[in-house]
Amino acid sequence: MSEIKADAIPAEPGTAGPVYRIIRGILRPLVLLVYRPKIIGSDLVPKHGAVIFASNHLSFVDSIVIPLAAPRPVQFLAKSHYFTGRGLKGWVSRTFFGAIGAVSVERGAGSQAQEALDQGRRILEAGNAFALYPEGTRSLDGRLYRGRTGVAWLALTTGATVVPVGLVGTQEIQPVGSSRPRVRPVTVRFGAALDLQHHGPASSGRARRAATDEIMAAIHELTGQELAGVYNEAPPQGTLARIADRIAPHERV
Repeated sequence: MSEIKADAIPAEPGTAGPVYRIIRGILRPLVLLVYRPKIIGSDLVPKHGAVIFASNHLSFVDSIVIPLAAPRPVQFLAKSHYFTGRGLKGWVSRTFFGAIGAVSVERGAGSQAQEALDQGRRILEAGNAFALYPEGTRSLDGRLYRGRTGVAWLALTTGATVVPVGLVGTQEIQPVGSSRPRVRPVTVRFGAALDLQHHGPASSGRARRAATDEIMAAIHELTGQELAGVYNEAPPQGTLARIADRIAPHERV
């Protein structure tokens, strides 16, 4: 039971296996029937080609809501520990996340962050749809935080179209600390597709920042969240770290 069939998790980050398509075909109508989410703007999503779904992030269930609400198959990154568990629980986790299009990635900064972006790039270069959260992690206070520039790097590197996504109410399905999902009204808004190539090349920090800000403005228009104006992360620890962060703040990817 500890082993899993190869087709349950995409063999390559750029592909979605047959199990994913089967599970999506079963889960999507079931979830739509039970939760009856309000889905707006799905007709704005390009039917073919590389697309980045850039969304706000309120809850663990967001990574389930987006693939099931989107009008086309979507892949996204998931923490590696969802794929490395042992026993029955580990098998269920691997099967479920692989079946809904998740791609395993280590969380962290530096080379790990770049590896996550490279995974996304391979998905997009295969002409598929990829979902991510520019805020980096979920908002615990409901505010919309400043976007990290990795989303812009992906769009400018691959030429992918960006579709902003606004999620409203997903934090009520499974609040922080809750172990069981609840049936609550949810709204998923897909915005008009954004072509960010006019900002410049991916190698330009200014272009990445401007493109990211355009994406976040589009998400804000869809959600109406209060703007936090800062990155969603723990503040630097210690006096020297705080001073260093103010003097030379690093670009968040």
